[in-house]
Amino acid sequence: MQFAGSHILSIAQFERTDVERVFAVADRMGPYAQRKRLTKVLDGAILGNMFFEPSTRTRVSFGSAFNLLGGEVRETTGFESTAIAKGESLYDTARVLSGYSDVIVMRHPAEGSVGEFAAASRVPVLNGGDGSNEHPSQALLDLYTIKSEVAAHGGHLDKLRIAMVGDLRYGRTVHSLCKLLSLFDAVEVHLVSPLELRMPEDIVEQMRTAGLSVWESDRLEESIAQVDIVYSTRIQEERFSSQEEADLYRGRFRLNQSVYTAHCQPNTVIMHPLPRDSRDHARELDDDLNDNPNLAIFRQTDNGILVRMALFALVLDVADQVDSHSREVNWYTAGRF
Repeated sequence: MQFAGSHILSIAQFERTDVERVFAVADRMGPYAQRKRLTKVLDGAILGNMFFEPSTRTRVSFGSAFNLLGGEVRETTGFESTAIAKGESLYDTARVLSGYSDVIVMRHPAEGSVGEFAAASRVPVLNGGDGSNEHPSQALLDLYTIKSEVAAHGGHLDKLRIAMVGDLRYGRTVHSLCKLLSLFDAVEVHLVSPLELRMPEDIVEQMRTAGLSVWESDRLEESIAQVDIVYSTRIQEERFSSQEEADLYRGRFRLNQSVYTAHCQPNTVIMHPLPRDSRDHARELDDDLNDNPNLAIFRQTDNGILVRMALFALVLDVADQVDSHSREVNWYTAGRF
């Protein structure tokens, strides 16, 4: 894949070597994400952060990643504050806003919308999530986290065993992650969901065609017993036709400390793309797991900064210039804290 100047719209764009390239650059971003060094490699560059659907982690993470590379961020949130509310097309919006930015991150509730926008944009566009379709940067940060977590116990992405639990029909994070896992060897995937919320068949078939072993089940306990990773997802209530329909499935698969202790191996890693639903009738990932050292959800969010910094550096072709535009800093001795 040629990163420089490219849109990042789908995991389908990536080969295994591309993923390894992103991870290699992400590894180098640690000192900058931890504020031990400052870089101004994107000094003067502008990110257009366009989020037409609610977001906390993805929006702030992309913005922070760009700031940490020295760039500036301009944000748009919600339809009501844009000309789209007045009937402007995605084409016109893209033509205009790409004149104000050097790169754009976009989230939109309609499948394929980010690709439509990118087709008219004059600058690279990164998909921050398009409906229930894909979320490529989330899949990359998830896989980066998986790689780090299993490596601590001598594991590898090849021969990985993972259970994905919850709303697999509408969960765009698991859609992209499954496509990414198809690039690796001898991976076992256990798909745990209600029948009505199964993983789309085309994604299941893609994994099997790629040589992955895939099992589908609606039984949580037996599916998480022999895996390296349990990846839990919430019910995507915003994708359902009604609140009542979403409530039919909420709380169906709850992972808490007692279930973990009874059925998981001691080093099984727990992941979730967040937000987790902490309401009493949901709790797909219970708060009583917060002190479990294998709960990796906040390490995931930290890794999101590294991976998104890497994507910006690659797309804007500055990955090899980050260090040369940097300096060491100590915020404590500088009196910042």
